[in-house]
Amino acid sequence: MTALQLPTGANGARILGFGSYRPRRRVTNAELAEVMDTNDEWIQSRVGIAERRWADEDETLVEMSVAAGGKALAASGLDAADVDLVLLATTSPPTAIPGLAPRVAHQLGVPRPGAFDLNAGCAGWCYALGTAADQIRSGTARHALVIGGEKLTQYTDLTDRSTAVIFADGAGAVVLGPSDEPMIGPTVWGSDGDLHEAIAVPDGEQHMSMAGQAVYRWATTKLTDTLAEAMRRAGVGPDDIDVFAPHQANLRIIEMMAKRLRLPERTVIARDIVRSGNTSSASVPLALSALLESGEAKSGDLALLLGYGAGLTFAGQVAVLP
Repeated sequence: MTALQLPTGANGARILGFGSYRPRRRVTNAELAEVMDTNDEWIQSRVGIAERRWADEDETLVEMSVAAGGKALAASGLDAADVDLVLLATTSPPTAIPGLAPRVAHQLGVPRPGAFDLNAGCAGWCYALGTAADQIRSGTARHALVIGGEKLTQYTDLTDRSTAVIFADGAGAVVLGPSDEPMIGPTVWGSDGDLHEAIAVPDGEQHMSMAGQAVYRWATTKLTDTLAEAMRRAGVGPDDIDVFAPHQANLRIIEMMAKRLRLPERTVIARDIVRSGNTSSASVPLALSALLESGEAKSGDLALLLGYGAGLTFAGQVAVLP
């Protein structure tokens, strides 16, 4: 039998640039209190959210993803023609078929890339980041655009305080390229499918349901080990971490994880949830974009990332910021 040939990839992958898109409409807790039984104190004490962004009808998932992807391309210094892989992590496509990644790539002017959607719940962007980095290391791709985009409000009952106060819309993106040294660590991922009904759009229904307490217990008891393993596999420890950017699901969960990891006081902790709400697959890149734009995070910082959510799925890695 003739032996097959395999391409030779780079030693590692690195992030070249970030981009983000936040919907125009800001929805405060006071505004929600006018249409449901809730108030600012109740919301902030439970999830830490002060306001969130809801997309208007013209702010489609495709348009938000294109906007974020275009900014990431501009920040990377690459042309659209340099990209040969486009991944869109999302849990909220408007239709099941076709996937949106080829359409997003086309609108950005990316010529005939490998393109597909990835649904791993709120862990989707971290899954996609790891997948794209591995494709670059294997030689299958050279430059990848990785987008996390969500329009969760189309699946949210906006009169239900258990979900409407939490979920929001937006898109965040990065461009990846080859690197002589690994600048994105191994991805530690997994799932606990016995809890698959904890976050779901049940069959025959239009709106998302969530067993909030079950998800809270799972996140606070199971995922610290995932973060520790991601650091171990990358060859770093808590003292090396400059930025901690977990999925923006609940401010109490974020702060509890940081405490249990014993991160140093200098570590910058992403708290984008306060102003953006829970944007599922978009939350980690949106949070990182905000930290870089504000100057709280800097080029060369070592960031510890974690996504987790519906499935229940989880994925974490360590990455150097561009």
